[in-house]
Amino acid sequence: MKDEYDFSQSIKNPYTEQLKEPVTINLGVEVIEYFEKMSEDTDIPYQTLITLYLKDCVQSQRKLSVSWSS
Repeated sequence: MKDEYDFSQSIKNPYTEQLKEPVTINLGVEVIEYFEKMSEDTDIPYQTLITLYLKDCVQSQRKLSVSWSS
């Protein structure tokens, strides 16, 4: 093993943007059941469907509209 390495000619890893970070999130039962049903219809794991939906929200800059009735 060398004492020092020269990284001056190195390139950035092109796959770093595709990395995933595990998170814990509480979802309602109806939300999970909805995506599980969709999973059965599409043969895509429900976690993947949730990720795809959220990714679509990010790419389309979708904003949630909430109004509270008094």
